[in-house]
Amino acid sequence: MTLEILTSDDLSPLRHGFFTRRGGASSGIFSGLNCGTGSSDQTEAVVINRARVAEAMGVAPEALIGVHQAHTADVITVTGPLAEKPRADGMVTNVPGLALSILTADCQPVLFVDHQAQVIGAAHAGWRGALDGVLEAVLDAMETLGADRESTVAVIGPTISQRSYEVGPEFFETFLAEDAEYARFFAGGEGDRMLFDLPGFGLYRLRRAGIGEAQWTRHCTYSDPARFYSYRRSTHAKEADYGRLISAIRL
Repeated sequence: MTLEILTSDDLSPLRHGFFTRRGGASSGIFSGLNCGTGSSDQTEAVVINRARVAEAMGVAPEALIGVHQAHTADVITVTGPLAEKPRADGMVTNVPGLALSILTADCQPVLFVDHQAQVIGAAHAGWRGALDGVLEAVLDAMETLGADRESTVAVIGPTISQRSYEVGPEFFETFLAEDAEYARFFAGGEGDRMLFDLPGFGLYRLRRAGIGEAQWTRHCTYSDPARFYSYRRSTHAKEADYGRLISAIRL
């Protein structure tokens, strides 16, 4: 099966993609294009999958850059292939031939570009990273390379939608402790449960930071198991592990 790659007109003509799980070498619960080196999938399958993504991005496997994601607001500037994965959740570069890649399984993969300045960025933005400012930190780091946030566009790829993201009162209180305005991203659920709008929150933070354009592809990872991996769906199904989707962009 060939790879399925979701793209955005806002990021084109740069080569980029939000890869679905279709077209990979993994099997079982990881069936498809699992690119998570931290998963319990067979190493050989993950290597094959990542090589297919690198080929699709037009780079060597070592130029498909990733980081050790840890739900932080830490961002690194990439100037070449990395010997080891630093702990971070955002990357920026102005070096042609490097593909910045993010792994997700419900969290937001966010790809950035200032076409005029030829600066790109990528972020892994779960609720904690988004709340702590990883999206703004990527914009700041891009500006140090010559980008202008008013000329920058960002696209949020497949992520868990509000109708599938049930949270408890402690989660809600964590957001209200930061800003009472954040109540707008929660809807009532059953009992004391609430439904959180992660992509809506990401778009809000990007737009509040002064970005030129921000969009969501409107794909929900939880509700489409044929195309996307989902940590929450795997947990509800009591599966032992879950695959990781990859999103990438290159100059």
